[in-house]
Amino acid sequence: MRHILMAVVAGLAGPAEAGEVQTSAGVMGISEVAAGFEEPWAIGFLPDGAVLVTERAGRLSLLRGAVRQALGGLPKVFANGQGGLLDVMVPRDFAQSREIWLSFAAPVPGGAATAVGRGRLSADETRLDGFETLFVGEGHRGGRHFGSRLVEAADGTIFLTTGDRGTGPKGMAAQDPALVAGKVIHLNRDGSPATSIPGWKPGVYSLGHRNAQGATLTPDGRLLTVEHGARGGDEVNEVRKGRNYGWPVITYGVNYNFLPIGEGAAKDGMEQPLHYWDPSIAPSGLLVYSGALVPDWAGDLFTGSLNSGFLSRLDPDTPAATGYAEEQIAADETGRVRDVAEGPDGAIWFLSVDDGALYRMAP
Repeated sequence: MRHILMAVVAGLAGPAEAGEVQTSAGVMGISEVAAGFEEPWAIGFLPDGAVLVTERAGRLSLLRGAVRQALGGLPKVFANGQGGLLDVMVPRDFAQSREIWLSFAAPVPGGAATAVGRGRLSADETRLDGFETLFVGEGHRGGRHFGSRLVEAADGTIFLTTGDRGTGPKGMAAQDPALVAGKVIHLNRDGSPATSIPGWKPGVYSLGHRNAQGATLTPDGRLLTVEHGARGGDEVNEVRKGRNYGWPVITYGVNYNFLPIGEGAAKDGMEQPLHYWDPSIAPSGLLVYSGALVPDWAGDLFTGSLNSGFLSRLDPDTPAATGYAEEQIAADETGRVRDVAEGPDGAIWFLSVDDGALYRMAP
């Protein structure tokens, strides 16, 4: 049984000794897989267990055992502010297609835009051949809130999260269905819109998102996102077609100057989150864990914190005032976690921005 008391477990979570952390499911070992990355952003796994890691400055590395190969053939990126080379996604048909999908901030007239493209991993694993940009959002000035997580849906189509590009509570870009900013976008494999809603820009699947930096599918195919609020109001959402998730009309947070945002925490026609944080943890990356190595955690959600140095584990089976009961798993290695993923080995892998390292956590 998973009896979780947030305050108690948070107090227990911490380094038991070097390379270990005490958790509700016992002691977990944390091993460094690779280091020396500069602002690592995303993890992807090839079917044979090789690992892909993106770095915001525009690098993509393939790790195969102790060998690290920097891949060529990448797109030009806008590596400023929060922009750069962002997510990487390996589709399920990789063995046949050899496709690698990337999201990135692309330089465009008027500034930068969230973009998506794909290339094919060369036979010698040194480059992405024939990289093509398939989707580009509208350009905005500045380097904030690109969103940019990629998820392959059960039918092989692609979901992309976008941020509101820092337009803020007054900009309302996230509420404008004619704009890409602050949305979840749904694409076919050729980059064409996979969703069409009357009155909305083709491809826009949902709106009212501030800056979703984590996204994943549940085992039954539901799309979940985790997104940044302002001062408070980080959210986990179950994203459904045609729904409005509220930003900046409703939020559980306040502005950075402590003034209210919008109309409160709820409004008819706008969705409520499954879970929210106040104060903010700046969540990034999202995983629904299978329970392969830790059965007690089967079905639980994991996300990283970019401002508080821990992995957050949310238990959907245990309700709490903010949605789900939370365990904060903190260790020396969990400084500013940008991405978290389950490896083919059933371990929990995560990227630390502070250490510039890729880690593996397992019993």
